Amino acid sequence: MNLEAKSVSGRETRYFCDWEAKPLQLRMLKLSFLLIILLISTVAVPVFSADRYRREDFPPGFIFGAGSSAYQVEGAAYEDGRSSSIWDAFAHEGNEHGDTGDVAIDEYHKYKEDVQIMAQTGIDAYRFSISWSRLIPNGRGPVNPKGLQYYNNLINELIAHGIQPHALLCNYDHPQALEDEYGGWISRKIVKDFTAYADVCFREFGDRVSHWTTVNEPNVFAIGGYDTGMAPPKRCSPPFVFNCSKGNSSSEPYLAAHHMLLAHASTARLYREKYQGEQLGLVGISLYIFQSIPLTNLTADVAANQRAQDFLTGWIADPLMFGDYPSTMKRNVGSRLPEFTNHESKLVKGSFDFIGLIHYNYLYVEDNSVSLKEKNRDFNRDMGVKLYCMLLITNTRLVRGFNLWNSGN
Repeated sequence: MNLEAKSVSGRETRYFCDWEAKPLQLRMLKLSFLLIILLISTVAVPVFSADRYRREDFPPGFIFGAGSSAYQVEGAAYEDGRSSSIWDAFAHEGNEHGDTGDVAIDEYHKYKEDVQIMAQTGIDAYRFSISWSRLIPNGRGPVNPKGLQYYNNLINELIAHGIQPHALLCNYDHPQALEDEYGGWISRKIVKDFTAYADVCFREFGDRVSHWTTVNEPNVFAIGGYDTGMAPPKRCSPPFVFNCSKGNSSSEPYLAAHHMLLAHASTARLYREKYQGEQLGLVGISLYIFQSIPLTNLTADVAANQRAQDFLTGWIADPLMFGDYPSTMKRNVGSRLPEFTNHESKLVKGSFDFIGLIHYNYLYVEDNSVSLKEKNRDFNRDMGVKLYCMLLITNTRLVRGFNLWNSGN
């Protein structure tokens, strides 16, 4: 990382961090893109103190909640019939500095204590993710009764304490069995298996869970898992990244995201046709949203900023809203970008009752369209931009900070 002061004005200094996507540096980046952002964004919390706000400042019915993912909190990784997920494999290969989620915070055994703490905190809702590997260990077929019992117990405990249960079906953690069998999200086969898994969840938990999220951050998952290899299942390829044993960074991010969209749409249709009329719940998807700003007022940077939004957000949002990918992506990616059939386009368009927005920070965008002249390209080079983080330091106090990869040479 190169830290350079770009401008100084009065008591305020702006520093830009330029992350060059060179193989050596990528090998050194052990944390996933998401974790980097989360860790750095926490620095800003003391500055924007929560005690400036009260519940009365928000609209009536506004829901304050907390969220987690199964691998982060459950533990009991090999207990009561649970099988390995891609996160288990990723962590046990040493990609998290030797850390694993084998125990985590042991919510599997201590969920009653955790829920009690939530109630004492005063939250209204808890979004938890369901471990596909715990509920259906082989990815398809028999339901694990111990897994079913655990999620029923958790849901009932939340309701008993006046906390709304919000469920997430996939948070970077499909069963390793499906990864080994057909490559997980790079195969169209997962659409059928994911829909069947969702059917079990709706049937077993839908009488008490009325808020369903299908896939968490498909845009970041596809990049981190299938281009840079910084997240499970760690699929990537040279000349972009050199530390993966499998994958294709030029095509697999687009395949994975495409199948996530189809699986989401198939699941949403299932819920609407089979369950929504009786259960009266909502089904949606969550996207990681970036606020981006052109680095300069030059026409090239302004165009690059729009291009970045098309790739980072429009990649998922446009099919959901309009039934197809942004024209910029079609032009830059070409035949490596999967196409929707007319039926699929109609299925994906409007396949949500809500879109969850996950947002921590913003970034500066600089034109790097020269990368589009390269014969071999991945997602970052197809985007043709450089992305910069910005640290704003006022009176030696860090106000904002974040981190992002960059599609430089």
